[in-house]
Amino acid sequence: MDENSITEMGNPAKPQGESGEIMLKRMSESHKNVTDWALAHLNINGAEKVLDIGCGGGMALQKMSAKITTGHLTGVDYSEVSVELSRKVNADDVDNGKMDIIHASVENLPFDDNSFNIIYTIESFYFWKNPVDCLKEVQRVLSPDGIFLIIADIYGDSELSAEDVENINKYNLFNPTRAEFKDLLEKSGFFDIKIHTKDGTTWICTESKKFF
Repeated sequence: MDENSITEMGNPAKPQGESGEIMLKRMSESHKNVTDWALAHLNINGAEKVLDIGCGGGMALQKMSAKITTGHLTGVDYSEVSVELSRKVNADDVDNGKMDIIHASVENLPFDDNSFNIIYTIESFYFWKNPVDCLKEVQRVLSPDGIFLIIADIYGDSELSAEDVENINKYNLFNPTRAEFKDLLEKSGFFDIKIHTKDGTTWICTESKKFF
């Protein structure tokens, strides 16, 4: 089975079945570089409480775990296949209580207000329904001193390839421009918004804080 068939059967919006697990493993590899670049914008002391929204195959949680020494990590995903794979990849951290991986949606995060110092989402914002409502929910669980990152390898006003455009249309991806990202974050109660892009790529990382 070719990559396109695996992606279509695996369902990028909500990975499912054996094809979904294969697709997640492939995405973990293909997203390594953009993830490393974006997470480098964080100033980490090791004691933070971290939330990964749409944790996928668990690769980013694994990377963050190497930096979080006395803190705690939580991953959420609304795909049961993603939750299962993330738990498998991070089995030691889950077993020793350093990490929790939960089946949940960004639309209704099962956490108290102000719970996390660092929240990020990687390659999942494309699929968020009612993005302002979802962002308000993220803002609710972010601590007043916290940082929120949205990370993606394409954005609306980047120089997209024909394949990128085809995939946006095929999977009905929500792909804001830099200005649209800023507007969405402001409407959702975030401030001190920084939009990072990398020359020679179509990568974007938005960095923002919450009003308090």
